[in-house]
Amino acid sequence: MSDYEGGPANEDDLSLPRATVYKLIAEMLPEDIVCAKDTRDLLLECCNEFIHLIASESNDVCEKEAKKTIAAEHVLTALQDLGFGKYVTEVQEAYDEHRKQQTKDRGRKSTKLSQLGMSEEELLRSQELLFAEARMRFQSQTSQAPSNDSTPASANSTH
Repeated sequence: MSDYEGGPANEDDLSLPRATVYKLIAEMLPEDIVCAKDTRDLLLECCNEFIHLIASESNDVCEKEAKKTIAAEHVLTALQDLGFGKYVTEVQEAYDEHRKQQTKDRGRKSTKLSQLGMSEEELLRSQELLFAEARMRFQSQTSQAPSNDSTPASANSTH
């Protein structure tokens, strides 16, 4: 898990979406303040550099713990190590809120499944039957289709 050694094929491959950052900038500023394009581009570069810095430091923390996957705790430690400790509580709260939302979304998906009134096995059997029926319809259509090799007898005769 060392630093990324190959250069990106395109600078935008490792960049935040420009439109999204521009929208965030506009939302953060008072309505009577306009932000020049050069300034927005500079802020975008700063955001990208900050993310790369945090990711790199998080990777270092992860390697020190002999882990292979960067976890939220590694990011929080990286923020602390880089001198951004005053943001750790806010980042932790945002992460906790994200986790709650994920749990809700998973619950909605499982609720949809339970509302169908069929077990997962029954749904799979039904799906297999539908695929088999579709396969049979397709095969019967292809076997009934006229072959392009045969030409009508009237097309071969000349008048």
